[in-house]
Amino acid sequence: MGGRTLTRADLAEAVFKKIGLSRTESAQLVEMVLEEVCSTIANGESVKISSFGSFLVRDKNERVGRNPKTGEEVPISPRRVAVFKPSNVLKDRILEAHSKRADAGVEMMRAAE
Repeated sequence: MGGRTLTRADLAEAVFKKIGLSRTESAQLVEMVLEEVCSTIANGESVKISSFGSFLVRDKNERVGRNPKTGEEVPISPRRVAVFKPSNVLKDRILEAHSKRADAGVEMMRAAE
């Protein structure tokens, strides 16, 4: 894979270029949106972004884990975790992009023959 990671700075730069806010205002806007998402999830509520996906809080029960080094059983305490569930629109876009890359790879292999 080896793809690039999208950062907060990248998001702020995209807002700057597409909306025309100053770089400072763009960075503040990105921070405000991320803070709102984080606060909502931390309060145990879900965040749904249409055509993107949902951030949910899930309760995990206590379970028995194993230390991989020693094989010793270790109890894992119950906890709450944040999970992301992509929308069908996002899943379709990912599948489409993957298919295009796979098709391009086949074409390159045929051209090399």
